[in-house]
Amino acid sequence: MLDVHRLRVFRSVVASGSVQAAAANLGYTPSAISQHLTALQRETGLTLLARAGRGLRPTAAGHALAAEADRVLARIGAAESLIADLRTGRTGALSIAYFASVGAAWMPLVVRRILTELPGVRLDLELREHIPDSREERADVQVVVAGNGFDPGSGFTTHHLLDDPYVAVLPTGHRLAGQEEVDLADLADERWVDNDFARGWCRANLIEACTAAGFSPAFRVEAHDYPTALAFVAAGIGLTVLPALGAAHLPDGVTRVRVVRPTPIRSIHVVVHDAVEHTPAVRTAVAALWEAANSASEQ
Repeated sequence: MLDVHRLRVFRSVVASGSVQAAAANLGYTPSAISQHLTALQRETGLTLLARAGRGLRPTAAGHALAAEADRVLARIGAAESLIADLRTGRTGALSIAYFASVGAAWMPLVVRRILTELPGVRLDLELREHIPDSREERADVQVVVAGNGFDPGSGFTTHHLLDDPYVAVLPTGHRLAGQEEVDLADLADERWVDNDFARGWCRANLIEACTAAGFSPAFRVEAHDYPTALAFVAAGIGLTVLPALGAAHLPDGVTRVRVVRPTPIRSIHVVVHDAVEHTPAVRTAVAALWEAANSASEQ
């Protein structure tokens, strides 16, 4: 079995580039560092470091082990933080991942509720558009956009939160701005502002709806995100079509109109790690997300 302390020493040598620097950083003698490195190479049966001038550089095997050591030490650090939380009476940690428009519209209220009801919880929030392939990298709770028949993977449960219809956001002086709804086909000849540089599921959903309406939008401007696209619309450059949640907070000078025939819709789900599903923090987070989704559906 690998010695974790030796992994820490090895990682310090790789990061600093020499035994002497690692010794200074860790407060050890150079001979103690060398002994740990020798023991680690003996344990692994691998040559992990090679001389490079007056310093050391990792071999190919050393690079691979250093990358894995980062993941191992991160997990150990998380476990140590959890132990510290429990020892001091805090109720543990909760990791939540979410995509950008949910972050702006829902997460402040969700976080406020969690910290109000469970002030001892330590929150780890991450902006993430996709679900990681590795189970170890996944959050306790993640808000995602997914299609019908979505499978969250073994050990995880998904709950549908909201169907989020798309809207057209137009300058207030636009010829269609006063209408309650607009056929998607009526926007075909307009100047479009793209709002999804990542070319993700939400954009693909929009393009599919436009294809069903008989056209392909001609994007004149490509923006990286919803707020930037909305700013372009406010400047009178064109229109953008995006999920209603992304248009929850509009700048001055624009208005939104429902898109129909067809109406693109994205489905928002919350994915929960089964191992922590019944903890107070996760139950509170999911309840807060349900409340936010219900409020959004009533608007």
